[in-house]
Amino acid sequence: MGPALNIRSVSHRYGDRPALRDVSLEVPPGILLGVLGPNGGGKTTLFRIISTLLIPTEGRVSVFGSDPVASPNAVRRRIGMVFQNPALDAELTIRENAATNAALYGIGSRKMRDRVEALAADFKLTERLDDRVSTLSGGLQRRADLLRGLLHQPELLLLDEPTTGLDPAARRIFWDLLSDLKDEYGTTMIAATHLMEEAEQCDRVAVIDEGRIIAEGRPAELRARLGDESLWLETSDAAALADAVADRFGFETRIVGHAVQVVNGAPYDIVLSLHESFGGLIESATIRRPTLEDVFLHLTGRRIHDVGEQSAPDGRTAATPRDEMAV
Repeated sequence: MGPALNIRSVSHRYGDRPALRDVSLEVPPGILLGVLGPNGGGKTTLFRIISTLLIPTEGRVSVFGSDPVASPNAVRRRIGMVFQNPALDAELTIRENAATNAALYGIGSRKMRDRVEALAADFKLTERLDDRVSTLSGGLQRRADLLRGLLHQPELLLLDEPTTGLDPAARRIFWDLLSDLKDEYGTTMIAATHLMEEAEQCDRVAVIDEGRIIAEGRPAELRARLGDESLWLETSDAAALADAVADRFGFETRIVGHAVQVVNGAPYDIVLSLHESFGGLIESATIRRPTLEDVFLHLTGRRIHDVGEQSAPDGRTAATPRDEMAV
């Protein structure tokens, strides 16, 4: 079986402004891929191209072998979409919303009824099917919208920031549903998110920033590029501290945002020596494993939620990493 999604050298511009830059990505069937990036990084533009809503300026896309530009109807039959805000009529019930969506796909009433009942049971919505959407909590509306997006049994489900507006508990419930859905139906899912804890739950993660895919792999693989457990030093002058540690002790150092990662096989043994030598520069010291937030910081020089930082001429922030990660 070929890939569920194959993207080759896709670029897109809105006038003179580039939104995607030479994006290539292959997604095998049956996995949950997280597209991790900041707002404005290109996630929604990429989803619009995959879902036939936008023709790319350059490059090609294939969804289970069908081209969204040449064969949009074939692609639409095989994909489902969950948007940032639920695509539901608030004055209709869940069942009525499902019937409206079923009519768009030519699904007969009996098949629609059976499918709605099955999905409602999976998503614990059986008792709420005849409630108006406007009476539901945000979490229940999200589940109802997921039901809508899956009604026609899509092979590929696109989720664009699907937990926007949900509290942490509702987010966890929603992601548990996605995991169960993948296991039960084998649906390929691609979820755009800017939340690290959501990306950690995906089988694979593609990190996107300024329209480029800058890293891709399993969450553990991405974290492993920054090593295992190591010492992290928070400081107001990361460059000065990194140079001082490297010069004095010969340890490998890596600047990640406002922290210095000291790569050493015995992090517990060196904390005291570093504090005695550079206590004036060190604000705090932590021994921990790298996170996806650290990976994004190392790749871009900024946190995923940072907005309005001064950029260097190449478009990155002025605080660039000490040594580039191979991607």
